[in-house]
Amino acid sequence: MSQESIVPGELGGDLRPPAVPEPGAVTIVVPTFNESANIRRLLRQITESVPARLPCEVVFVDDSTDDTPDVIRAAAPHCPYPVTVLHRDEPAGGLGGAVVEGLRTAGSDWIVVMDGDCQHPPSLVPDLIATGERAGAELVVASRYIEGGSRAGLSGGYRVAVSRAATWLTKSLFPRRLHGISDPMSGFFALRRSTVTADALKPLGYKILLELAVRSRPRTVTEVPFVFQDRYAGVSKSGPREGWRFLRHLAGLRTASPMARMAVFGLIGVTGFLPNLLGLWALTASGMHYVPAEILANQCGVVWNFLLIERLLFRDRRRFRRWWDRFGRFALLANADLLLRIPLIALLVGRFGMEALPATACALVTTFVLRFVGTEALVYLPRGRPRGGVKESGPARESRVTQHHGSTGADARRRAE
Repeated sequence: MSQESIVPGELGGDLRPPAVPEPGAVTIVVPTFNESANIRRLLRQITESVPARLPCEVVFVDDSTDDTPDVIRAAAPHCPYPVTVLHRDEPAGGLGGAVVEGLRTAGSDWIVVMDGDCQHPPSLVPDLIATGERAGAELVVASRYIEGGSRAGLSGGYRVAVSRAATWLTKSLFPRRLHGISDPMSGFFALRRSTVTADALKPLGYKILLELAVRSRPRTVTEVPFVFQDRYAGVSKSGPREGWRFLRHLAGLRTASPMARMAVFGLIGVTGFLPNLLGLWALTASGMHYVPAEILANQCGVVWNFLLIERLLFRDRRRFRRWWDRFGRFALLANADLLLRIPLIALLVGRFGMEALPATACALVTTFVLRFVGTEALVYLPRGRPRGGVKESGPARESRVTQHHGSTGADARRRAE
């Protein structure tokens, strides 16, 4: 990772609008991926929109493979605020991960997150801060779905339908935590620095507001309407791959509690019957005796369940053991379930006089709970630092190169911290 700060000289003049309160400072965090054609326009809009009396810094967290960092460096001296370029060697977590890196870097009272494609108007930054100050809010969301807002910049009916469906799905899954947020898919918002702990966030993809709202649970949320603009240059980064990452992210957020994980674990187990039955049919059709066929077919369900659990349920814990170690432990637990169930049924029927059907049901529930607890404890339970040879996510290195062209009060305070 490399970081470069370009601090221009202070500009004269007073652009203050009378209605803006006096926050301590604001950091504008802009995650970028190949947005070189939009940088100059964005910095010019920020210069024209943010009052000179509002201490401000701009932090670009860049995952680009083009010349975006060079363009930022060339345009920064024309901006009256400090501009920081943080280029990540490994874009862990996508654009959401880039925002988290920006949160770690920010040294201001307020942090505003916005996209680098000029679809989020910087002219709304003072209103976001002013609204947060007046309401005493911890999170201020720029919403397309309240009176005065518009999704006009969403090109085509397909993107509108996907946005609406994603909004409905997230609000249905998290009705309490997203209460008061009409646009959880928004990438334009302001939050108080004291509200969030960056290390508690586990972003995946570009919907970082959803991550913040669910994991950080801000106490007071308010909204400001905004008109989603047309992209100035370049192409949208949304696509099927980002859609899949979004669904995986939803699954991870929804299964954060043990009871939710157990429910999803059970649903995944139910889906494992299909590959099990298909395998049994194929093996017996080829002439194999049904007993060894059942044993082998059961492994088809084990593999199926393991793959789904890895992707949907314990994605964040995979780094604590190597994949073959995880699979071996999981397969051992899944097969032990068969060995335990029959003696347990016999015990319930012979010792406690239960009928075969309720005894089987009790055995299924008991072994299911034991299998879930065993999977968490023996396969995916974090055990301190990851073992040697297992690579942690995130950037591998960080270097800092700083150029100073004068300084501002906000920059001096940030360097002192």
